[in-house]
Amino acid sequence: MDSHSRFWRDPALPFIEARSVEDGRKVCYSAHSHESFSIGAITAGRSTYVSGDSQQQIIAGTVVLMNPGAVHACNPIDGEPWSYLMLYVDLPWLQALGFQPFAAISSRSPSLYQDLCRLHAVLLDDQFSIASKHAALCIFFSELIQRLPSRVPGVGRVNPGLLTAAAFIREHCTQPLRLQDIGAAAGLSTSYLIRAFKQQFGLTPHGYLLDQRVQYARARLRRGALIAEVALEAGFADQAHLQRAFKRHLAATPGHYRSGQ
Repeated sequence: MDSHSRFWRDPALPFIEARSVEDGRKVCYSAHSHESFSIGAITAGRSTYVSGDSQQQIIAGTVVLMNPGAVHACNPIDGEPWSYLMLYVDLPWLQALGFQPFAAISSRSPSLYQDLCRLHAVLLDDQFSIASKHAALCIFFSELIQRLPSRVPGVGRVNPGLLTAAAFIREHCTQPLRLQDIGAAAGLSTSYLIRAFKQQFGLTPHGYLLDQRVQYARARLRRGALIAEVALEAGFADQAHLQRAFKRHLAATPGHYRSGQ
């Protein structure tokens, strides 16, 4: 059992996952993204939060927001203690409430912080019925969508070949992929792909591929698949390779994540 970190899931609410971390010094991330929308509350201490090109120190009482696909990382400062809780929400469920990507990556609103902590407590409390938890989720996220402004689409032009390259990686992430394969599919030279992809997405093509494989593995583990099988299905060389990548991206081992404890 990993005493400093806990995951919560309920088959009756398959679109939501919660996590609480008591000692953030033991939970360090490399740059990664999620297919889901993520929102978290810093409950003690402080840490460094990187999202896209922005880096900031966040303290207790801060709410952090990660749009789907946003590359981010949050890590301790010089070994200082910190703790936090997180919610990961599947995009289709959230879009049904009217979700659009948010402009803000963090908030110091006391009421938002308190509401998020209260919702997290409700989800983990077995005394609340599934109907009550579902209602609490609908109320919180409906109000969040009304409360925060959506992101205004950027005016900068993106090479459509880069979008094609990213889509190709997502579609074929469980297969062996070479840079030449990705470049050919997108009509881009390998040298341009290496240089421009990270500028656009915050990860190298290889880093993006590993990120997608971890997301695939995470989805399979949530459904109870065996770790060794998931490693091969996701395109990793073996279980040890999955273990290393999973821990860098999610700061948890596959076994810890699968069990929730």
